[in-house]
Amino acid sequence: MRALLPWQLKLLAKLLLTRLRLPYRLLASLGMFRHGDMEDVDYALGVFRKHLKQAGLNDVEGKVCLELGPGDALTSALVTHAYGAKRCYLVDAGPFANTRIHAYQAQSRQLESQGMSAPDLSDCNTIEAFLSAANSTYLTAGLDSLERLPDDSVDFIWSHAVLEHVRLHEFDATLRELHRILKPGGVMSHRVDLQDHLAASLNNLRFRRSTWEQEWMARSGFYTNRIRFSDMLGRFARTGLELQVDNVHRWDALPVPRRVLDPEFATLDDEELSVRAFDAVLR
Repeated sequence: MRALLPWQLKLLAKLLLTRLRLPYRLLASLGMFRHGDMEDVDYALGVFRKHLKQAGLNDVEGKVCLELGPGDALTSALVTHAYGAKRCYLVDAGPFANTRIHAYQAQSRQLESQGMSAPDLSDCNTIEAFLSAANSTYLTAGLDSLERLPDDSVDFIWSHAVLEHVRLHEFDATLRELHRILKPGGVMSHRVDLQDHLAASLNNLRFRRSTWEQEWMARSGFYTNRIRFSDMLGRFARTGLELQVDNVHRWDALPVPRRVLDPEFATLDDEELSVRAFDAVLR
């Protein structure tokens, strides 16, 4: 049913629901607000393996990892533990993750059933105990959390459809912090989704920046920073890290008429606007 709703109704519904100040987990249960599918352990495994392969790694044995934007679940703590990580940081812009310990106990048993190493969570009654058993730390203050991590402290960083959600005014600072904490020889892998998060289109480019960047818009569950492909690659390049771009996905034709776009984007050529998603590796 959500797929059949016009994007305008989805936008309005999210704006109204946000104003009610309901708990995030309740909003997520309505299906209108979700931060990824990481509550599915097989999905989380698939995402991690994709980024490992993309980064040219076989495992993370003895390494320190960081997932930017774990979203609705802390499943990556179990996944990195299974792959031999020394420690894993899970950094998000808010406390969005499921805190029901039985969910992670079930995920741990599922990993064991697949022949993977998993921490024993049978005696864990709290999320803190689970994270400790998995050698992981959950940080929920976004950029502020990154700024508290030591220099050259992380070997492998990954994110999956997250960087497009970083606030525009914090994007460059976030890249700088990721570079600062990355160890010499370290690598990060990112999947970036440039579609709007209302109808997998470009409806987010209809709005003026002065409206789109308002707090009441940015906190309503559909915000993306609207940084386009070439601009984002330029921001990656300015970090000084070696950049590799793969798997550039495009629309065959623009999904919205050019005349409806805000002037900030209307002058961009079709090749630029047609990019839906891509993968980036920085070393």
